[in-house]
Amino acid sequence: MKYAIYARTSKIDQHPENQLIELERYAKANGYEYDVYSEKESTRKTRPVKAGLLAKIRKREYHGVIVWKISRWARSFFELIQEMEELRKKNISFISLDLGVDTSTTTGMFTFRILSAVADLERENIRENTNLGLQRAKEEGKKLGRPKGSKDKKQRRRSGYYNRWGKG
Repeated sequence: MKYAIYARTSKIDQHPENQLIELERYAKANGYEYDVYSEKESTRKTRPVKAGLLAKIRKREYHGVIVWKISRWARSFFELIQEMEELRKKNISFISLDLGVDTSTTTGMFTFRILSAVADLERENIRENTNLGLQRAKEEGKKLGRPKGSKDKKQRRRSGYYNRWGKG
């Protein structure tokens, strides 16, 4: 069985080697043939290595994907669920070492769904607490947003911008 190992760091000065050591150790211990995909300095919109890997997965070049942490694969709950559903439909397993999740098993898929729900709950709690904090700060009369700086002294154009609903 051939697997894809995927490691990602968010900043150029970070190194994926620690992830790769554990991922390769796991693949070797399980007798998997594997290819390594490593991405540095990624953003939500630009992850070309992952995009290339997903294209190969869609062509069924791999039996599964192994990641160090779920957060290294997806940056949002929606992205994670959408991609996991696609992998499930293609019978491609997803293994996350940090949580011991292997979606090729019924128990692994159940565990993944539970953890995904908990992660979504946590995200919603953070959003709710942030909004409550902002509301309290406003009620206390605190000014929100970044402080004015040198760029704010210049008169800015107020029309001619495009927004998603048309010209504004």
